[in-house]
Amino acid sequence: MRIYRVSFHNSGKVYQLHAQQITQAELYGFIEVRDLLFGEHTSVVIDPAEERLKSEFSGVQRLMLPMHAIIRIEEVEKRGQNKILDIDGSISNIHPFPLPPSDSGKS
Repeated sequence: MRIYRVSFHNSGKVYQLHAQQITQAELYGFIEVRDLLFGEHTSVVIDPAEERLKSEFSGVQRLMLPMHAIIRIEEVEKRGQNKILDIDGSISNIHPFPLPPSDSGKS
């Protein structure tokens, strides 16, 4: 079985998904991704990022991505972790603590 890791831009984030089939879509300028792979949970540890992606793409039979959104397609030996990264490469579930508004405009 061939496994592909697809990295693409979506809503200001970088998504990395694993799939079994990638082809040129019937729509011009799109890549078709089929048979998305998600981890089977046989242990107590559950990855919240993977669960978020699994719920976001539940029921999706094929995903059509515009070519300009694709960063990279790699054929890999085994399925890795699906994840959502910030554009700078950091994992998106880490957010800075909100700071109170500054009083710089007051005299």
